[in-house]
Amino acid sequence: MKAKTHFFKNLELTSILEPAEDGAFTGTKVVCTVGPSCQDVDTMCEMLNAGVVGCRVDLTWGPLEFHRKSLANLQLAMRKSRRLCCTMVDTLGRELMIRRQVKIGEDGWPIHEESFAVTAGQQVIITTRTDVDASSNVLPITYSKFTEMAVKGDTIYIGRYLVCGADSASLYLEVVDVQGDDVYCIAKNDAVLDGLLTVFHAERSSEGLANVQNDLPLLSEYDKECLHILAQDFEVDFLSLSYTRSAEDVREARRFMDSIGMSNTKILAKLESRQSLLNFQGILNEADGIIISRGNLGLDCVPEKMALVQKTLVQACNLVGKPVLLTRVVDTMINTPRPTRAEATDVANAVLDGVDGILLGAETLRGRYPVETVTTICNISRAAEKVFDHHYHYEHLMEVAIDVGEMAAADNTVPGESEEDNVPGSATPGGATDTEGAAGPNGTKAPAPHHHHPRGPLGAVRRDDSWNSVTSAGAHHQLPSLGVAAKTMARFSQVASAGSLAGLGLGRSAAATNAYHRAPYISKLESIASSAVRAADRVGASLIVVYTHTGKTAQLVAKYRPPMPILTLVVPHLVSDQLKWKLEGRSSARQCLISRALLPVLAAPSPSGDQLLQEAVAMAGRVKLVKPHDHVVCVQRIHDDFCVKIISVDELGAGIKRDDAVMSHSVFGTSPSMAVQGSHASGYDSPRVHNNPIGNKFGPMPPAAITTGNSFTIGGMGVGVLSPAGLAAAMGSTGGRP
Repeated sequence: MKAKTHFFKNLELTSILEPAEDGAFTGTKVVCTVGPSCQDVDTMCEMLNAGVVGCRVDLTWGPLEFHRKSLANLQLAMRKSRRLCCTMVDTLGRELMIRRQVKIGEDGWPIHEESFAVTAGQQVIITTRTDVDASSNVLPITYSKFTEMAVKGDTIYIGRYLVCGADSASLYLEVVDVQGDDVYCIAKNDAVLDGLLTVFHAERSSEGLANVQNDLPLLSEYDKECLHILAQDFEVDFLSLSYTRSAEDVREARRFMDSIGMSNTKILAKLESRQSLLNFQGILNEADGIIISRGNLGLDCVPEKMALVQKTLVQACNLVGKPVLLTRVVDTMINTPRPTRAEATDVANAVLDGVDGILLGAETLRGRYPVETVTTICNISRAAEKVFDHHYHYEHLMEVAIDVGEMAAADNTVPGESEEDNVPGSATPGGATDTEGAAGPNGTKAPAPHHHHPRGPLGAVRRDDSWNSVTSAGAHHQLPSLGVAAKTMARFSQVASAGSLAGLGLGRSAAATNAYHRAPYISKLESIASSAVRAADRVGASLIVVYTHTGKTAQLVAKYRPPMPILTLVVPHLVSDQLKWKLEGRSSARQCLISRALLPVLAAPSPSGDQLLQEAVAMAGRVKLVKPHDHVVCVQRIHDDFCVKIISVDELGAGIKRDDAVMSHSVFGTSPSMAVQGSHASGYDSPRVHNNPIGNKFGPMPPAAITTGNSFTIGGMGVGVLSPAGLAAAMGSTGGRP
């Protein structure tokens, strides 16, 4: 995979310094952590209005009743502010902590009354004994086997919960000896330890995994109990899975969630250690999204590699269209109303890298300026989005597809044509197994199972044990989610004549036609999504509208990072558990909130998809997303076909402009099959096309044609599947279900 770089289309500082438009849409999402600083309803309302789209409660710290109150207050804040917000529960998992006396404050939050100072060069003992109290000299740890993990020369980090690692509450220790239940250390810096103290055992190897990993369960009994209780009263949209080490961790969490009736909850894997990086592709394959937890991850990687790690992880997530969130961005705003220059630059670079959102921690949990922090993040993100090179991002994804297509062509196969490409977890290189085996009791890695693959270059992917080689993991395409996504785009690029996006019209080769019709379901979604973005760019659309039930189609559109908002119409649908029927859709709408540029809206089921689109455009006009005469691109499923429609906003900005003329002015040759079903006349004069939104006139719009092969093209560019029957049914179809 080629590295993605940032190029600004305009280097004039006067244009860069222009202030961002007030109230403009911000594509980058902000998720906050709920704590004492923002738990009250009024503050939550302010944060929702400022741009928060998700609230996280962290089971690591705080009693269950506090978290229940937080979620209850969030429900009230959503009703009061009329803003949609998703809920996220973060697990305790394998966290190591220092055992200290604690009491519950008046607000229900646990507090420690005493703090203690440690000076550089001082001896500090970490002990597994339970009969000692914490002090500046002795720190009792909650994990009874910690002495089996520590080795002379190791670095142990002890810091306050959700600190950045560079403040006065961060202590770095070097192990000098291990005796019985005690680990003797020397303090490497001065620190004042306060609050909940977490312990992180930094990886001693500079390349692989040398440390013995703790054998704590992925989900503690406390996690399971809390999740079971919370699921009874609240709809939890996301589970933030702490200390995810491998793909099996994600599968284990999914099995548990299904067992307690939380099958609709999506899992976001938190990458917090070197092991999670070495197993990243397996984790990405199984998880619904990724959280790059830079606090602990920064301790387990050398500083000079962190920027490369972040860019690699973000780029891989972008390739497969899964949301990726970044943590620890404006730590100084815990105590100050303005970020540092480095922090502001960090946020902007993250947006330019392609992150979907920012996850705030201590800034909103115990910070003094939670609302100002959210406003600052949104302002920085909006300014970065203004100069984001959307064209380059799009072309970069398509180039990756072409590269993979060439790899497959070398073996005389159509990308994705084999059955194994279509089955998640199938025996593609790496399959569902991880790049690295899990570390055993002695710190060594179990070898990954060997799979025989007769296929050419795709099967000859090398495995590397060092992180230095894993930084290029995105180029290996070892797992189904990475491989199939790239092959899917490659298939579309191949059909579109060597990636020119101009081959879905008349005159394409028989091989390309055959490849397209053999494409699996997901590949058609991919081609529709990429074509919708290209069409929106070509006509200068102000908005993309996507009908969806699960959010999959909308996420695929978002992965191409169009410059305009994506209004996601989530249509509720009935599902049955064999005992009763229930209406689902609200959770899908909320889960779309963390994907970049998505603006989910719950849409009432309607007998007419056109009526629903009319209402959506009217709503977009009211909130200033579109103006009179703007163009809007709509992605819709009609029966078994997908289509892309391009419409115009009327002169009042309150709905769809109706026009009798079809936007096509010329065709690429004549074809008797161009007549719409049920009519002997040309498709352009058919009464079934008359007054259909697809027939709007766009003036400078490139010529279009309705062609054979169930495809609809604009200016030779593949836009989507639109069969004559599907076109005829568009007049009275429902809102589709991509």
